[in-house]
Amino acid sequence: MDGVQLNTQMSAEELIKLNMQVDSYNKSLNTNGRVAQQELGKDDFLKLLITQLSNQDPLSPMENTEFIAQMAQFSSLEQMTNMNQEFGKLNSMLTSSQGVNTIGKTVDIDLGGAVTTGKVNAVTFGNNPQIEVNGMFYDMKKITAVYGE
Repeated sequence: MDGVQLNTQMSAEELIKLNMQVDSYNKSLNTNGRVAQQELGKDDFLKLLITQLSNQDPLSPMENTEFIAQMAQFSSLEQMTNMNQEFGKLNSMLTSSQGVNTIGKTVDIDLGGAVTTGKVNAVTFGNNPQIEVNGMFYDMKKITAVYGE
């Protein structure tokens, strides 16, 4: 093994060919309705890690500490994603609860320059709760004042 040398550098021709393949692949993704995102998700992180592991130099593999650090980052990302989903659920519950508290009360609703006033008769639940006032449903975000009775 004394006379064997391993060349890990790409020639200019190989680099150009690789860049053309990457550009071609990226263009094919964009024509299939794929929308470019500005942030990486957990799936993207895992794909990058797998690619890094499968393309590492066998004579100089990734250090265990690097691998453990990347796995810890992945675990943190997973937990943050889960927390974000739970905060979304909590926000929906709190907003719906606020809507229930307006039932039977008089509210002012901003209609983009005009204000309508009326008594809240019903509330819908979900990610975007609405209130029924004067037979019409309005987004709760449009309430500008609530009056007790």
